[in-house]
Parts: sequence; structure tokens; C-alpha cells
Amino acid sequence: MFAKINHKNQLFKVDLAKPLDISIPLKAGGNNPNAWYVPPVKMEPVVGDGFIGAIKQGGSVNFRDIAFNPHGHGTHTECVGHIAEEVYSINQSLKQFFFLAQLVTIEPQKIAEDSVITLDQVKTVFNENNNEAFIVRTLPNPIEKQTRQYSSTNPPYIAAEAVQFLIS
Repeated sequence: MFAKINHKNQLFKVDLAKPLDISIPLKAGGNNPNAWYVPPVKMEPVVGDGFIGAIKQGGSVNFRDIAFNPHGHGTHTECVGHIAEEVYSINQSLKQFFFLAQLVTIEPQKIAEDSVITLDQVKTVFNENNNEAFIVRTLPNPIEKQTRQYSSTNPPYIAAEAVQFLIS
């Protein structure tokens, strides 16, 4: 299925049948990526007044409560709300929901004990085609990454000067 999107006076043809999924899906329990010692993901049927939200348990539909931590369980987006004193809700902060994005894949460089996405790496892949978002996927991507436990580890990060470059 194809769609034509006119964005900022530029026409894009998109094949909606071939999305690029870079997420790590979550499932109930502890077999998910995890950082900062957050408790395991919970996915439980809604129960009450004779109702159970699980067909396997005799319910008429599957209807679940889900509890997870977006920053501690897998794929997430950094935003001002992560570092500000005030609480920021993403739906109150974003006024635009469609972005022309550049997706890059970078293997962080080892610098002492750190794995760092450097300014040089970002400059090498950065495309100045008026992109509105910059998405970084890190390598390597072994299957174990889908359940890696990051607590008490030193995960990769983007160097401050690389972020400043992107901001400018």
C-alpha cells in the first residue's frame, strides 16, 4: 500500500506495507531489556465484578493492564522531561506529530571504559537535507540485546559535543 505525503512543499511516496521497525517489543515478565533496577514489565488481565479480561481464563475478550517504565524497559526517546525539574508530558510538548527523520546506525567507539557516539561519527553520517528528527540505532545488535540487563553497567551514550552539533 502506497501513500503520497506532501510535507513542507515536498512530495514523498511511502510504501506503508514495508515499515522499518527498530523497536524492541516488550512482553510480560523479566525477559525484557531493563535498566536502573526497575521492576519487571507487568501485563495482567483486568479483573472485577465477575469480569476477567483474558479469553484463556474464560473471559469474553483480552483486556489487560500494562505497567512498564519507558526509560528503563527498552526502546525510548530522550526529551526535556528526562532532565528537567518540572514534569513534561510528551503530548503537551509536541505540537507536530509527523517528522521527516534520518535514521542512522552507529557502533559506539570505546573510549576508556565508555562506549561513546562521538562528534566525528555523527558528522560522518549526518545529512543536512532539512531533516526534523535524527534517530540513532546502536550496534552491535545481537539477539541478546532484546533482553539485556543494563543495571550496574555502562551503556552507550552520545557525547555532549555531538548533541550540541545536532542542536545547532
